[in-house]
Amino acid sequence: MGTKNALKKQIQKTHTRCRRCGRTSFHIQKKVCAGCGYPSARLRHYNWCKKMIRRKTRGTGRMRYEKDMPRKAKNGFREQTQAAPRKKASA
Repeated sequence: MGTKNALKKQIQKTHTRCRRCGRTSFHIQKKVCAGCGYPSARLRHYNWCKKMIRRKTRGTGRMRYEKDMPRKAKNGFREQTQAAPRKKASA
C-alpha cells in the first residue's frame, strides 16, 4: 500500500484538452500545449520528428481556402467577371 501523497499524484491532472489541436496536451499551470504550442501563433514542430511533421502539415485537414487554389490559378485568378456565353449546337 502506497502513501497518501502517491495517490494524490495519480488523481491530479497536469494536462487538459487543447483548443487548437484537441489533444490532452494543454498544461494547466504553464498554459501551453505540449502538442501544438498553443497559444503561440506558430504551430510547434521539430525536425527531429519527421513523422509528426508529416501528420500535421498542409493537406492533412480540410484546406478550406487552399483546395480551390489550383482551379483559380488555372483560370488566372479572375474575379467579378461573367462567363462567356456558350454557342448553341446547331442540329
